Amino acid sequence: IIREKITNFVTQACWPLKVKKLVTGLVQAIIVGDPVQTLKYLLPKTCESINKIMNDSEANILLNCHKGDKELTWYLILFSELVRARGDTLIIYKQMIISVFHRCIQIIHKVSYKAIAKAAKHLLKSLTHVYMINIRSTIKNIDGPYIDFLPIRAWGQPINVDTCQVQYHIPNDDELDFVREFVETFIYAELDLLKEKSLKQSNNERLRSLTIIHNIAIGCFRIVPRFSSPNVQNLIPTVVPCSSQFQNQFSIYSKVPKFRENLRLRLLIDMGKLLNVLVEHHSDDVSSIKIAHKIYSATSICYGASKHHINDMRKELQSNKLFIKNKLCGERQNPQYLTMKRIALQIELFEMVEYGTLTEIDKQVTLKLFELSINRYSEIRRHAQIELFSVLHRYRFSSQVIVNRIIKFLNTSGTVDHDQIKGCLYILLGNNTYFMLTEDSWITIEKLWPAIVRMNHANKISTQNLLNEIKNKINRVFVTKEIIQNINEKSIHSAIDLWRPIESNTMKIREERNQINIQSYNNLMESLSSLLKSNILTWRQQEMTMSFLCLLLQRHVQIPSSSIRTFVDHLIHDNIELRMYATKSIAALCRLQKPTRIYVEKSIDEIFYDNKEKLSSINMHNEYQPGDRDDNLWVTINGYKPPETQIEWEEMCFLDRTFHGYYTWPKMIKYPMNKRIRYTENNMSEQIAIIHDRFIDKNFIIQLTKLISLNENTDGINYDYIRFSMFKGLFRNFGLEFVDHFMEQLYELIREKIHEKQEGNHRLAADIVGGMMRGSKHWTLEMVSRNISFSIIHLLTSFNHEYEKKLLDELWKKLIPFLTEVCLNLNSETLCHWNKCFKYAMKHEDPRRMYRLIDFICTLINNQITSNTFNEISRWSLIQTLSMFQWRIPSLWCSIYEHAKELIDHPLKLIRENIANVLSISLSFDIKLFNGNSTRHPNINQCIDSICQRLHQAIETYEKTPLVHNYDHSIEANAEARKALNLIDTGIDIMLVLTNKAIT
Repeated sequence: IIREKITNFVTQACWPLKVKKLVTGLVQAIIVGDPVQTLKYLLPKTCESINKIMNDSEANILLNCHKGDKELTWYLILFSELVRARGDTLIIYKQMIISVFHRCIQIIHKVSYKAIAKAAKHLLKSLTHVYMINIRSTIKNIDGPYIDFLPIRAWGQPINVDTCQVQYHIPNDDELDFVREFVETFIYAELDLLKEKSLKQSNNERLRSLTIIHNIAIGCFRIVPRFSSPNVQNLIPTVVPCSSQFQNQFSIYSKVPKFRENLRLRLLIDMGKLLNVLVEHHSDDVSSIKIAHKIYSATSICYGASKHHINDMRKELQSNKLFIKNKLCGERQNPQYLTMKRIALQIELFEMVEYGTLTEIDKQVTLKLFELSINRYSEIRRHAQIELFSVLHRYRFSSQVIVNRIIKFLNTSGTVDHDQIKGCLYILLGNNTYFMLTEDSWITIEKLWPAIVRMNHANKISTQNLLNEIKNKINRVFVTKEIIQNINEKSIHSAIDLWRPIESNTMKIREERNQINIQSYNNLMESLSSLLKSNILTWRQQEMTMSFLCLLLQRHVQIPSSSIRTFVDHLIHDNIELRMYATKSIAALCRLQKPTRIYVEKSIDEIFYDNKEKLSSINMHNEYQPGDRDDNLWVTINGYKPPETQIEWEEMCFLDRTFHGYYTWPKMIKYPMNKRIRYTENNMSEQIAIIHDRFIDKNFIIQLTKLISLNENTDGINYDYIRFSMFKGLFRNFGLEFVDHFMEQLYELIREKIHEKQEGNHRLAADIVGGMMRGSKHWTLEMVSRNISFSIIHLLTSFNHEYEKKLLDELWKKLIPFLTEVCLNLNSETLCHWNKCFKYAMKHEDPRRMYRLIDFICTLINNQITSNTFNEISRWSLIQTLSMFQWRIPSLWCSIYEHAKELIDHPLKLIRENIANVLSISLSFDIKLFNGNSTRHPNINQCIDSICQRLHQAIETYEKTPLVHNYDHSIEANAEARKALNLIDTGIDIMLVLTNKAIT
């Protein structure tokens, strides 16, 4: 009964477009579930209905009618879905299927011939592809009585891949013979028709023929071998041969059908000629040209699977996993449905992957598509570029075939074809899957990037926009490619064990390639640097060049000196964008030139012994006790005594990550010593000396600070982390050498009297000071030249320790008066920048290492004398930056709490808000987690009880005492009531902040 109803529902109605999608989905589902019975009841009836419609009317009318027949169109759509069935089930209806194609393949109604073309593709894929045929959610028999097995109980149950019992459709001889017969019957007829009447056909007739050819080709290319053609020479070679004429074939095929000729080559020749004719005589027929492009590129790259289809399958699988996968079942426990989907995806991927190298015929395809990609007609260019990207993405290094041609167009002087330039730029821009400017070799990048920079044909806005898009895409996706291929010995030995010994010339080839890459990289850097110095570039080109140079910085090959000079010189350039890139580059260079850290790895027992602590009981029993314990007191600021000698300072175990010791202790801890070699005049290379010599020049620093401060007078500019990184790197690498010159400029910046310049000057001063404090993190007390012998160093040890100790103290003797003056002169515009300065200086730092800065902030806590109201607000705002140290400064939080709780009824609203934030921060570390304890921080329960008690008193006072009094027609506020109201307001703020912290 159900089968009859579905049959009648599907075959006895002409459904509108929206309903057709739902009905075809139903047909696909029942075809997959039971193809034999579905074809038995639906396919004969559908074919009979199609033949009846064709017989009832004159054949020529239906074949040549552009309006078509709705009923016939629906049956053709239904027919195209039915031939999706398994290949072995379709063989029975071979003659019936071929007869339908004979009757309907000449129909010129667009929807109808698209349906018959899809039917051809689905039929050929069903006959030639390997795919799963049992994708049920269970492997048990579902045809038995429900008492024995209820299928619904198997839904969503996890299954082991090894027990899936996957069955596959493997084409047999009859199916492959059917494919050969079908293809030779229909595709050659359409090719001959195009060859004879391509100029006489209407656009719609031509499009019909091309659509049929395209779908037949896509359907059968799975079993059509590659061209017999030699590989292209002079591409980047591989030491491992990876090309084979039959590599894309499944070995399980019993035979490969022999067509009357190489179908790929025939389509390549015919489509190439047809494209020439269409471009010359029918350039308005964009749809036909688009399909011809697809067929032409498919002859080179299509081997059965579609990249877009695979992407759709992958997206469907990911979305299904979100809805179906049971995360409680474990990492690899998936329902059978998901497992089957994954297997189907892997089969499609296996079909698509073709590791063939570029042949001479593939090269001709690439060149042909390139010529069409720079055609004068935009639509022809656009569709040709899509297919060109597919070919370039398929074959590794195939872009080298067209690189020189692109460069020739870009470097052409004088009058050029604007459409050709735009076509080349669009090719360079690429698409979502291929981007030539970053995915190819260093040789290609060396040629293309300078050519783009010095291109002189950007007169039109559209060309300028394309160049901007190319620059932005390079900045967005470029990742420094490998310059030196360096494989460790362990990997080489493992590869030898798995495969075979390395041939004698392999290592030589690798060294040659490494040298070529290094030479290409150096040439590229020097070419871009020389272009900047040549003064022939526009400001847009200069900006692009600087952005490229920034991207090319890396640590594996030494940066050319000319490029470093370029970066330093542009720090004081007139153009703000160039200065921004120069700042970014110097920050990166300072990081690349950073002296190596000296790491120490010790067991936690050794560290406890060095710090004179008792062994941790939680480590002995592998326990977790989050919070305050005796064994983690030594990492807090409580009772910390700064080292008195250099050796003590170096050997002190500083742990910058806040999680160390909070829950438990690891068995081994690796941490950097507070010792690092710094550069002096005797131990710096030429590249380092370039930066040193410019920043040691006082006039250069004056000019730098003035130029930066001039551009800082615009609204909406926040604290500049990149500039902070640059100054941090300078002070980290060179120590105190630049400090005196910068201190002079710092005082000038903060003492600026013109109001419009104050915010910008303070922002720059905050960047510099933050860099000083953070850069001194690993300052050693040993700055003796590395050229002195060890014995002399040993003799001078005592002198150096004392001398360098004074130097380290000297930095803070200069900074503390400066910071004091800053704190006394803050305003609403400059406060946020100094907050950021303190936060970045303390970020990921051990509070014991930053004890000098903490001591300075303690003076802010204890300072009861304020020059103005905003100074009080600023003081408490800066104190909040201590939250970067979290739980490791308990004594400070207690001190802050004691000072702040007395000010919760302060008369000023802004001060009360800051007090509420400070109190909530100090109380937020009083947390008792499972098996944990909190004893060192302010007690939140006592605080809340105290506040509640004061709130009750305040409420009573407020209810008894009026807020205002009227004396002799004058209104006066009652101080006691006002104070009570302020207390209520602050108490509410504290509760809100604590609640938000608890939620987040």
